Amino acid sequence: MRDKSPADASNNNWVNQFLPTPFIPYARLARLDRPIGSWLLFWPCLWGVWLAQLETGLIPLSQTFNISALFAIGAIVMRGAGCTYNDIVDRDYDGKVERTRNRPLPAGQITVKQAWAFLIVQCLIGLCVLLQFNIQTIILGVLSLAPIAIYPFMKRFTWWPQLFLGIAFNWGVFTGYAALAGNLSVTVGLVYVAAIFWTMGYDTIYAHQDREDDDLIGLKSSAIRLGDKTYIALWVIYGLSVLSFLAAGLMAFAGLWFYLIMGAVALHLAWQVLNTDINDSDKCLAVFKSNRILGFIIMMAFALSL
Repeated sequence: MRDKSPADASNNNWVNQFLPTPFIPYARLARLDRPIGSWLLFWPCLWGVWLAQLETGLIPLSQTFNISALFAIGAIVMRGAGCTYNDIVDRDYDGKVERTRNRPLPAGQITVKQAWAFLIVQCLIGLCVLLQFNIQTIILGVLSLAPIAIYPFMKRFTWWPQLFLGIAFNWGVFTGYAALAGNLSVTVGLVYVAAIFWTMGYDTIYAHQDREDDDLIGLKSSAIRLGDKTYIALWVIYGLSVLSFLAAGLMAFAGLWFYLIMGAVALHLAWQVLNTDINDSDKCLAVFKSNRILGFIIMMAFALSL
């Protein structure tokens, strides 16, 4: 089992090296061997947290850090739950795609009933974390379940599942903001829109790894729909993301640091477009993973503008 990692996970990851064999399929189901998704779920939460801090200016930093720690735990658990649910829904398709055929369900390392049980456990842990927040955040957390439940089915019906991933994956912008501010604002809505465009861009790049297999088995994605026009689309999508961030900064009366860092963000996104090779899966994965650092940089744009 240890030598049958999914294609986008190395065999020397900590799950393979340290976990007892019976726990490995569950860790892989939750993508604990590939933490990039947890980072991409976590950073939008912190954008919301620090935007609320910027707009209110009344909340002790110690509270901000405590809330951020809760979101870190929640991001790991709920990303795992989302991936588990996604793998249950997609188990018949995953076995037909080169990159995903070694995932625990299609590889027979775990049963569907065991996967459902594991999903319930993760959701209960996530609920325990959610109940530590105010009522507004709890309501938003519950509402987030709708786009999460819908997303795995979108690749069957639309060329733009990446849009629905953005809607689901960046809900943390709202919960992060509400956890501190106790409400929502137009500004946080702009950051949410910026995050959706960001996700559409990086997940289109990611989807090019599976473009041929997905097309063969009848699944849809922006990578298939755009093809060679992906590069033009990325310039537009990432451009809209940066413009939305800048609009949010203006509405929040962000300081000079915000705009300087956003300039660096724009340069990095341009680097992503220029370094993406839609016919090279390794390059697509490397560019995709670079968004972990970019998410941190965007957070610093808000944090340093206090």
